Amino acid sequence: MQAQTIEPTHGHPQPARSRAVFSQEDFSLIRTAIAHYLREVQDQPESVKYANLYHRLGRAA
Repeated sequence: MQAQTIEPTHGHPQPARSRAVFSQEDFSLIRTAIAHYLREVQDQPESVKYANLYHRLGRAA
């Protein structure tokens, strides 16, 4: 496990910026998979959660 480094900012130490977990291409692939699954569950109450996730991923990509 790597130790987290501290970068000084205006005299106040700040944690180092973390790396992105997903690439832009990953967001697109995940969004496509969710769109497919959303068609499978469209008549179920949980479809609202997947629709919201689909739109959030669209803003992130």
